[in-house]
Amino acid sequence: QLNLEIYKITNNFPKSEIYSLIPQLRRAATSIAGNIAEGMGRNTTKELLSFLYNARGSLAEVIYYLILGKDLGYIEKESFEESYRRYNGLAKGINVFISKLKLKD
Repeated sequence: QLNLEIYKITNNFPKSEIYSLIPQLRRAATSIAGNIAEGMGRNTTKELLSFLYNARGSLAEVIYYLILGKDLGYIEKESFEESYRRYNGLAKGINVFISKLKLKD
């Protein structure tokens, strides 16, 4: 769902960002779910943790690009605040998942 929101948000970015900020933001957002999915398909907790760390890194990247998009005037305040809140919630969820997996090891 969050990834779809990024596609909608970036559809409103100026054409000048078609080769820079738009693909970077979309790629980072897609990478979050992709890393989680790939990690879940792995055989060990260690591998899953590695992919969760990658997902968390991509998530931090998305948050940065959202802030940049807002600061450049590409994202409306309400849209930014909602996306920022939801991505921070996802970050907390990933952190909890990582913590539980580390306790299991």
